[in-house]
Amino acid sequence: MYPEFLHIPLLHTYGVLVVVALLTALWLISRLAKCAGLNVDAVTNLGIYCALAAIAGAKLMMFLVDLPYYRQHPAEIFSISTLRAGGVFYGGLIAALATAWWYMRKTRLPLLKTADTFAPGIALGHGIGRLGCFAAGCCWGVECHRPWAVTFTNPAAQEWTGVPLGIPLHPTQLYEAAAEFAIFGVLYWRIGKPHGKGAVLGLYLMLYSAARFVVEFFRFHEQGNLFGGPLDATQWISAGLFALGAALFIRGAGSRPAHA
Repeated sequence: MYPEFLHIPLLHTYGVLVVVALLTALWLISRLAKCAGLNVDAVTNLGIYCALAAIAGAKLMMFLVDLPYYRQHPAEIFSISTLRAGGVFYGGLIAALATAWWYMRKTRLPLLKTADTFAPGIALGHGIGRLGCFAAGCCWGVECHRPWAVTFTNPAAQEWTGVPLGIPLHPTQLYEAAAEFAIFGVLYWRIGKPHGKGAVLGLYLMLYSAARFVVEFFRFHEQGNLFGGPLDATQWISAGLFALGAALFIRGAGSRPAHA
């Protein structure tokens, strides 16, 4: 839609909104960490490390799910279009979780209690980031002739992301952004209530994976399918994360409640 921020060349709306998303998420996480009695400096550093790991993990997952293409076109790994691509969110999430586990062990931050404070911030930041995807044109949907369909017309969007122009599409970026903002509202309300450790993180994994599973049916799949069959790789990952989230939520529900 509007890939250039305020029509300023080389200043991309996606990049601006990603920065806004990161800063907003870090602010909220720090606030929740203070309320939870955690070391705010350590939690803020953790957020920065996780953000860097998420960027690397998202890119790596993008390469893995479309490995046949990059085998045939290895030079594309270092192209400008690859640099601009946001990558695959689940790759970033998995890398961030692994980094968080390592850093929290190193700094002796309580694992599940800290993860609970991150969940609302991740949802809010991801929702803002998806607005950036919509502005840039990436992560677009399949053809749609509903009243809410969107049609991209900016040649810069097609040049940077490959989105087709002049064709009405499902606004999958907005579907996911709306889901993330709703999830944020649920998590922010829930973390203010007594809860067992890990329950808020588990609730986030359940809600987001369910929403992403549904959105994938309306999204154009530019990445390959690792497993074949009617479901794409992201939906299989969603199913696994839903199961993990359910386990954490049930565990948290059965443990001693604690305030955020």
